[in-house]
Amino acid sequence: MNPFNYETEQLLDVAHQVRRDIVRMVHAVNSGHPGGSLGCTELLVALYFKQMTHNPEFNMNGEGEDLFFLSNGHISPVWYSVLARAGYFDPKELSTFRKLDSRLQGHPTTHEGLPGIRIASGSLGQGPSVAIGAAQVKKLNNDDKLVYVLTGDGELEEGQVWEAAMYAAHHKVDNIIWAVDYNGQQIDGPVDAVMSLGNLRLKFESFGWKVLHCENGNDFAQLLPTLEEAKSLTGQGLPVVILMNTQMGFGVDFMMGSHKWHGVAPNDAQLEQALVQLKETLNDY
Repeated sequence: MNPFNYETEQLLDVAHQVRRDIVRMVHAVNSGHPGGSLGCTELLVALYFKQMTHNPEFNMNGEGEDLFFLSNGHISPVWYSVLARAGYFDPKELSTFRKLDSRLQGHPTTHEGLPGIRIASGSLGQGPSVAIGAAQVKKLNNDDKLVYVLTGDGELEEGQVWEAAMYAAHHKVDNIIWAVDYNGQQIDGPVDAVMSLGNLRLKFESFGWKVLHCENGNDFAQLLPTLEEAKSLTGQGLPVVILMNTQMGFGVDFMMGSHKWHGVAPNDAQLEQALVQLKETLNDY
């Protein structure tokens, strides 16, 4: 159940297509969150096309598979695109994003039965708790596969994430890898201006986590070795977290690094400008 093991050039091609999907999906309904989606593209592409053992013939229980949970559910466009491109459903369905009766709601939900989605998410702060619970279930079932979870950095202002961090370390949940999208931006502005997170490495270490830092999470050359190192550190009694520096809006020059593209859709001219920068590789839906 490891359908992909892409080399870097193949991963780059997928990332380009995923970014095309993101800007087209959000533009089509003039609604959605392109900034964080573009910034986390490399991580999700790396997980689904290189790192994780998973099966597009979706099984909700995920036994014998690595699991991924998206806590910052507003960046659903990147997840939907990656799932579609990995074979979970037809990429043509991406054109229904955020439309009435679509399975691709603005925040991932479960009642529509979209393959790949195991929890509803978007109420910020809850993902790590769910992921830690899933990791404990794997331990109870003697399932040696891993659980991955992604949160935003602004999301760490939620108190529940620190309860989860404390719980995981106390219970030695060492089969989980938590990635923090450390782009320094949230909907109201720079994270440091809204509520500074201080020294995140020291915070997580003080909560009992093994901490890795990926200086550029938009560079597969740095991200892939960091994910491999994180995997190598599992099973040693400590949960693992990756502080992953990214740029919001990465890949589209006029969106990069600005909180203003957290939840704003490109207009017609901006869409065309973005698509010029993103080569089509797998065919647009």
